[in-house]
Amino acid sequence: MKISDFQTKDVINIVDGKKLGQISDLELDLKQGRIDAIVVPNYSKLFGLFGSGNELIIPWRNIVKIGADVVLVKLEQSQLQKVDESESQAVTFRS
Repeated sequence: MKISDFQTKDVINIVDGKKLGQISDLELDLKQGRIDAIVVPNYSKLFGLFGSGNELIIPWRNIVKIGADVVLVKLEQSQLQKVDESESQAVTFRS
């Protein structure tokens, strides 16, 4: 499978059924020759409208199934809150 095949797939969290986005990149372990994680850009509760551009990095062990159109992952709410909290701290508003 090529990275371009991954980039067309939606990432769905099986815990709550929400679409997290599409894969933009992979984190590789070159010494071991394996994929460590998938990267989903611009993840936020508001679909990136007010996000700080942070990425959601999903460890390979959290991938449940790779299908023809989707990648199913299992991320608990506590894992997603860590991403949301880091985004809210990074956002600043200027007048």
